[in-house]
Amino acid sequence: MPTVITDDAVTLNYLDEGTGPAVVLIAGFCAPATTWVLQQKVLVQAGYRVLALDRRGHGASEAPTYGASMERHGRDVADFLAAVGVTDAILIGGSMGASTIWSYVSQFGTEHVRAIVSVDQTPKMVNSDDWSNGFYGLTEDNRGTFFDNGIPDTGHGIPKWKSVPSLLRLALALRALPRMASPDTPPMKTLLADHAAQDWRATIAGTDKPYLMVAGRDSQFWPAAHAFESVENNPRGRSVVLEQCGHAANMDRPNEFNTAMLEFLESVW
Repeated sequence: MPTVITDDAVTLNYLDEGTGPAVVLIAGFCAPATTWVLQQKVLVQAGYRVLALDRRGHGASEAPTYGASMERHGRDVADFLAAVGVTDAILIGGSMGASTIWSYVSQFGTEHVRAIVSVDQTPKMVNSDDWSNGFYGLTEDNRGTFFDNGIPDTGHGIPKWKSVPSLLRLALALRALPRMASPDTPPMKTLLADHAAQDWRATIAGTDKPYLMVAGRDSQFWPAAHAFESVENNPRGRSVVLEQCGHAANMDRPNEFNTAMLEFLESVW
């Protein structure tokens, strides 16, 4: 598999398939690039070049003890785009992968961005007086300890057993189970805590390129309303809610998600 090296000497793995306009796929916390397999094939068939990136600490990329922050993960996207020579990218991120994109945009702007798709990621994880679409139960008062024992069961959304068909579908397409990173290492715990502290609402509101906010109606982590509320102050934004769908929208409802994704990309061009 091809690799690139970041400006702080970390080797990142990526997948590269197809020709045409570049689509960069960035998976969420602990998930490897291969979890986009159900989108990769569809995008290649639609005439896109698909680059799926393993973030540091994820998939086959190097897992250093340093750089476990959203700021650094955003810089990695900049290094990656420069290394592969992509100057007009469609960026698609799932969960923390979407936050990685907003981190990149907040630091480097949208000069090299054609459009953005966020897959079930609220722009602000902490609930507050002016934001009720954060992670269920997460407040500023408990943020410091909320994820100490991993990602808690919120009691919301689709129960875990209903996600089994999605995992089987993914494993069948890959002919193997995806290689998930451990959430229990010090760098991954630090990354999750840093992710929980971020607020991308201003970055999203100021985005000057088309963007689509996708939400799962039955997400286990936060209300689907985050998608609509993230576009109401920016005419370039659109939102869609997938019914009977959990947090992993591109895996739970791949057909519906792919349709929404391709329709949005078609409108961009």
